[in-house]
Amino acid sequence: MTDILTVTLNPALDLTTTADRVVAGPKLRCDPLTVDPGGGGINVARVVAALGGQARAFVALGGPSGMRLEAAMAEQGIPLVRMQAPGDTRESMAVHDRETGQQYRFVMPGPLWTEAQVSEALAAIAEAVPDGGIVVLSGSQPPGVSAVFATQLCTALAARNPMVIVDTSGPALEHLSKGTTPAPAVLRMDTEEAEGLAGRPLVTRRESAEFAAELVARGAAERVIVARGADGSVMAGPDGLVQVSAADVAVVSAVGAGDSFVGAFAYGLASGLSGPEALALGAAAASATVTTPATSLCTHEMVLAHLPQCGASLIED
Repeated sequence: MTDILTVTLNPALDLTTTADRVVAGPKLRCDPLTVDPGGGGINVARVVAALGGQARAFVALGGPSGMRLEAAMAEQGIPLVRMQAPGDTRESMAVHDRETGQQYRFVMPGPLWTEAQVSEALAAIAEAVPDGGIVVLSGSQPPGVSAVFATQLCTALAARNPMVIVDTSGPALEHLSKGTTPAPAVLRMDTEEAEGLAGRPLVTRRESAEFAAELVARGAAERVIVARGADGSVMAGPDGLVQVSAADVAVVSAVGAGDSFVGAFAYGLASGLSGPEALALGAAAASATVTTPATSLCTHEMVLAHLPQCGASLIED
């Protein structure tokens, strides 16, 4: 299996609880906290482990919350490549409203990074990546890290010839969408993000796939994936225009669904699956994760159960 390294400069200690009703003013009596290691790359590594693989997680940690996060990762058996963060690791809070079924998520920004610290991180990541490995950059970056970080990462790793998978948003996604050199191997986004870049609605799978192909032609990535929620996902690249369905499930929480998709997709490629086969595995993992509460993620058994509904096929003319 090809080596997988996930990158998380801005991890979070995810705290989850439930209250009878979330309202302003009175003290809200909550259930005991559930504590999980969080952050895009960490979630990706958790999913790879759940599927029976192993991904090392490059993580910047600091302070008491960083120590708790490191201990939580050790409990889950995730190998860690640790870097000292410039400040305390952030905490994030999710509160489930038992009466309405809604979830309230409070996400902190994380410590501020300097250019020198970003350079130190790039050098450390490059040292940790073996030749021809898979590197996954998923989630937001901390304050002070440039929107061009993904391109900086691809440049720093060029000598290793890795497959870089990027799942990002905002200015970082906008930068990549214009075409970069070097470009990542895979770029993933959701429909809302894709429509923002396209400047138009992407109503059908074909419209999403054709826009993904536009991004490939610009040099944004070798493969571009657009997630369409309950309508599945599409991908453009060397395999043509490919579509997969999402499994027909009752959604409990969408938290971690995107990371689950990326984790299963990376695991599939690392295991020798084709791009379309890995896309289907990603769709099954995302479908499984939305059926779990809060920060819980999919299991191997759940993914296998949903996979038959998520088969890949070409989008025909």
